Parts: sequence; structure tokens; C-alpha cells
Amino acid sequence: MQKILIILNAPPYGSERCLSALRLATALAGRDDKPQVRIFLMSDATVLGLPNQIDGATNGLQGMVETLVGYGVDIRLCRTCALARGLAELPLIPGTAIGTLADLAEATLAADKVITF
Repeated sequence: MQKILIILNAPPYGSERCLSALRLATALAGRDDKPQVRIFLMSDATVLGLPNQIDGATNGLQGMVETLVGYGVDIRLCRTCALARGLAELPLIPGTAIGTLADLAEATLAADKVITF
């Protein structure tokens, strides 16, 4: 099984980089050959882990994150980045979690491919 790590640094709003990353992750996770997809949110991308954001889309970014969680995708927010933005103690989208740089290092070493947005 192929292991793919996607690292997001871009904020969820203001560009389409986050949307593009989630679309790619969904396409990968939904494949019949079921690659293992992991997502690590860093910098302003950590905001993506917060629920109940209004973004104007029918299913929105939260819906995409929830779909990915349903596919078994491990989605983690950088603890240091979340702390810096006051997010670490806030409720997150169910199925997402706070992660550490050690988690990212482990996921990077285990991955066959690392993609950054």
C-alpha cells in the first residue's frame, strides 16, 4: 500500500491551495487501491480544523474534512502552530487531532510521497 503525506501550510481562505489539497486527498483516499493518506496542517492551515465555519459552499471545507475522516485519513494540526493561533484548546472537527513535530517527522519518514500546499 502506498503511503502519501500531504502537508498544508496555506490558510483555508484567500487562496485555493487548501481546497486543492483537500480535493487531491479526497481523490486519493477514495481510490479502489486505498493508499494510506495522512494530512498535517501547519501555520495558518490549522484553522481548517475548526468546525462551523461559513465559507459559502454547499458542503464546504468542513464537509471535505469530514469526508476524509470517513475515509480513514489521519488529519493532525501542528500543536505549536495551533497554540500560536489560540486554537489548541478549541473544539476541532471530530476525527481531527492535535499533532506534534515528532508525529510529522514519523509520517514523513514512513511516506512514499510527501506533497506540500
